[in-house]
Amino acid sequence: MSTTSTYTHTKVFKLESGKKLRKVELAYQTYGKLNAKKDNVIWACHALTANADVLDWWKGLFGNNDLFNPEEHFIICANVLSSHYGSTSPLSINPTTGLPYYLAFPEVTIRDMVAAHRLLAAHLGIEEIKVLIGGSLGGQQAVEWAIEEPSTIQNLILVATNAVHSPWGIAFNESQRLAISSDRSFYANKPDGGLKGLKTARSIALLSYRSYDAYTATQLESVNEKTGSFRASSYQNYQGEKLCNRFNAYSYWYLSKAMDSHNVGRNRTSITDALGSIKANTLVIGIENDVLFPISEQQFLSKHIPDAEFYSVKSAYGHDGFLIETDVLTNVIGNFLKESTNKKIIKLHKTA
Repeated sequence: MSTTSTYTHTKVFKLESGKKLRKVELAYQTYGKLNAKKDNVIWACHALTANADVLDWWKGLFGNNDLFNPEEHFIICANVLSSHYGSTSPLSINPTTGLPYYLAFPEVTIRDMVAAHRLLAAHLGIEEIKVLIGGSLGGQQAVEWAIEEPSTIQNLILVATNAVHSPWGIAFNESQRLAISSDRSFYANKPDGGLKGLKTARSIALLSYRSYDAYTATQLESVNEKTGSFRASSYQNYQGEKLCNRFNAYSYWYLSKAMDSHNVGRNRTSITDALGSIKANTLVIGIENDVLFPISEQQFLSKHIPDAEFYSVKSAYGHDGFLIETDVLTNVIGNFLKESTNKKIIKLHKTA
């Protein structure tokens, strides 16, 4: 059973920057039922342009016949602040003006997104999360949450993500924002403002999501005579238009800035000390040829999160492998969770 809901936080929501949002709304979806002990919660954090329907965008890992299924688990995914799919965003109405925020929307950080998730969890009466999982920007949320509430998260699954967003990643995001801002309509304060720029931004992003091998496998020409109208060119245009049909430039702009803000060491002793405070049983998964989140970033996470396990995945798809290689993820994550349960039983047995 799937339920789509919106939680409205009526109190003032203070952002990490000190700015405030009034009447924050969070769109979220749940699947399955919360059991009597409230200990069957699987919380999925979504990536940049995804939504709260995790059974749609993470098929093969989440679903009725998959590892995380609604028959056993109470699955939750909440749409992040700034996103296009129902939560408070640049297209939401500013209570002060009665008009959409657009570029007057305050910048939101990963930590702000997590603070909103925590409010939702409290609203739902959830005090323990059996598994917190996320990839990419979703993984950034998950690691922040595990630091903020170490006793709440029992098992933590981090996929193709990092402890701090790299200069390389920030440069990719800035290039995309330059493309969006070069579209003069972005400053027109209309829902469809900046769409031409967004199309270009998506084309840039794709080069960081996929790999040389992936393009060779899917976009290679079958003839030698062509001098134009290449498959790779058509693919870039198609994917750009596809995003424009379902997203908006303002949310994309703010979400990319949120990703840039990610640094678990900010206003804490250090990055390593922050990671060292995590108590959850942790599995870190990296994609070997990920250009955007190189595997060294996942190795860093596993090295500094106490007793974390690390697994590398081979994929021709680069960063997008975290959404595509679900058979491998199912096997690796399933085995890890079984081992974690056994460790807990052994611990309890020894204590007794």
